[in-house]
Amino acid sequence: MVTGEIAPSIVFEDDEILAFHDIQPQAPIHILIIPKRHISTLNDAADMVLLGKLMQTAAQLAKSLGVAEAGYRTVINCNANAGQAVYHLHVHLLAGRQMVWPPG
Repeated sequence: MVTGEIAPSIVFEDDEILAFHDIQPQAPIHILIIPKRHISTLNDAADMVLLGKLMQTAAQLAKSLGVAEAGYRTVINCNANAGQAVYHLHVHLLAGRQMVWPPG
């Protein structure tokens, strides 16, 4: 997606970050926020400024989508046992329904 080979439904983009709608949404609002620079997992992320920017982008998107006050969830899965299927670091922004934990 960063290279343009797959055309995502983009909701935000700058020089370092791309955010787009998930193609298999798990909530009414499900956006993926990714660094343009390849980082495989959270374990490989050493750039604290970029990590902070990913989270700030999630908060800004939640505000612009009108879900910040009602609430939203951010999730980063790290490796197979956590459910990471794509090995490019990404933050899930989920909103638009009540989130319960544990799910089910």
